[in-house]
Amino acid sequence: MSLVKFKRRPFGNLITQDFFDMDDFFDNRQWVRNMMPDNFWNGKRSEPALNIKETDDNFEIELAAPGFSKKDFEVTIDDGCLNIKAEKSTSEEETDDNYTRREFSYNAFERSLQLPDSIKQEAIKAKYNDGILSFNLAKKEEAKKVPPKKVLIA
Repeated sequence: MSLVKFKRRPFGNLITQDFFDMDDFFDNRQWVRNMMPDNFWNGKRSEPALNIKETDDNFEIELAAPGFSKKDFEVTIDDGCLNIKAEKSTSEEETDDNYTRREFSYNAFERSLQLPDSIKQEAIKAKYNDGILSFNLAKKEEAKKVPPKKVLIA
């Protein structure tokens, strides 16, 4: 004879017990298994994905922000930081004799990047195309990589 863990059935012999186990249902949720991102529950705003590429002459930054338009962005440079802020809201209302339907959405984010001293802050260029906000940050002449100089041996 062996011992078997007894699972308490809170609803007796309901037909639903043949399809799922209530104990497993509550113990095996996504938030228990850490499949939900941390910021889903703690109220933090999500940040868009960011790619940074350095070349010999500049830095190229791409920020994924689909669904926005150029007028939704506010980009500033303050105290050596590139600050990117976007905010968008929409609302729709439909009224009929028996009901009123309202739908709204709000999406916002802020992202700040500390700029290196080697950047010409007055020469930063930005463009928004197909959901990607792109920046071109030119380097100062003294920061650009100088190709190696060949020294002749006498």
